[in-house]
Amino acid sequence: MTPISPGDDRVVRGRRTDRIERTEPGPGQESVWDYPRPPAVEATTERIRIELGGVPIVDTTDAVRVLETSHPPVYYLPAEAFQVPMHEAGGLSMCEFKGMAHYLTLAAGDRIAVRAAWTYPTPWRGYEVLAGRVAVYPSKMDRCLVDDEVIVPQEGDFYGGWITSRVVGPFKGARGTLGW
Repeated sequence: MTPISPGDDRVVRGRRTDRIERTEPGPGQESVWDYPRPPAVEATTERIRIELGGVPIVDTTDAVRVLETSHPPVYYLPAEAFQVPMHEAGGLSMCEFKGMAHYLTLAAGDRIAVRAAWTYPTPWRGYEVLAGRVAVYPSKMDRCLVDDEVIVPQEGDFYGGWITSRVVGPFKGARGTLGW
């Protein structure tokens, strides 16, 4: 194995990444390994739909994607786009870039999804566009769609990424990847 230094492209947060087999993106695709750290925020007009309990709860083209190295995009949607009430679920967590996340419970149809969404009421500098927006863990929803494509939830529920055919990995989140 070739020696590497902390500034080398094969080191992320002090850990070697040269053992990770990056998937080369095809035409029209993007690799999560090309996303920056700290994360970028990108406006999108893709149609985002979410269903819970057999009920459509969001249908909007007003979204932003947070793009961070090794993570599938996370979509943040305007709170007013949700067609169901959101209730504080208690508990906070801190993102080193975005600030303090507040968790939300959503209920629709026959489902109650506890701590299935989060928001940054007062995001830190550089992420102000997230104020008033909500992200969901797609694994806790019935179905999430980007345009007309049903997404695959990112493994694990720590990050809440949305995997479409447009995005290639490998993706952080599955067992054994937290050290990436």
